[in-house]
Amino acid sequence: MEIDLKENERIDDLEYKNLKIIQNEKGFCFGIDSILLSDFAKNIKNNSTVIDLGTGTGIIATLLCVKTKLKEIIGVEIQEEVYDMAKRSIKINNLESKFKIINENILNLENIYKTNYFDAIVTNPPYKVMNTGILNEDDKKILSRHEVTATLEDFIKISKNLLKDKGEFYMVHRPERLVDILSIMRKHKIEPKILRLVFSKKDKEPKLVLIKGIKNAKPFLKIEKNLYIYNENGEYSLEIKKIYNKI
Repeated sequence: MEIDLKENERIDDLEYKNLKIIQNEKGFCFGIDSILLSDFAKNIKNNSTVIDLGTGTGIIATLLCVKTKLKEIIGVEIQEEVYDMAKRSIKINNLESKFKIINENILNLENIYKTNYFDAIVTNPPYKVMNTGILNEDDKKILSRHEVTATLEDFIKISKNLLKDKGEFYMVHRPERLVDILSIMRKHKIEPKILRLVFSKKDKEPKLVLIKGIKNAKPFLKIEKNLYIYNENGEYSLEIKKIYNKI
């Protein structure tokens, strides 16, 4: 297939099931957080209708198309240029029958989809509250990293409205926002059910947190064992190698 690439774009081989993603090397490129979230959410129920809030170039949705037996996944991306890259990646991977994408702000989704419509939601939202951290970046990276167009509470509130009763919510975020995350989830009737901390190494502080919630579920939180990205030798840990399918 002939692939139409624009200035500063490249094709990244995911080294998994021959999947590929188009990215702009001067924009925000996906990291291991998206890879880990796709693995964390791989037990989404068969035949589910799923939505990926803030899909970026579509990495999470692309991986879930082959890791699960979902019926359909909708990616929502506000940046038109990023949306366009994701749309072409869908075509490269022949996922048009499963993966649809819309160029939209998540704040408008309730005008597009009925309430209680989706079986599951996945999201890797911007981690930083606006006016915190370094802001001397180009607009693409600011939108990806900072809560410019929607806040953490927006992502969770909208998820509550879009999810069916007992629908599943999967998110990756930063541990320093954990109190906010759990309190906002419970406020909007998405009960935290599984939490897993991700560390670079055993002697480091956690760098990511993976969270699963269920709409209108009873309280009970399971803390899974820690996930370590690197072993003592600085190589990927056995579990990370399995996730990347490199063993």
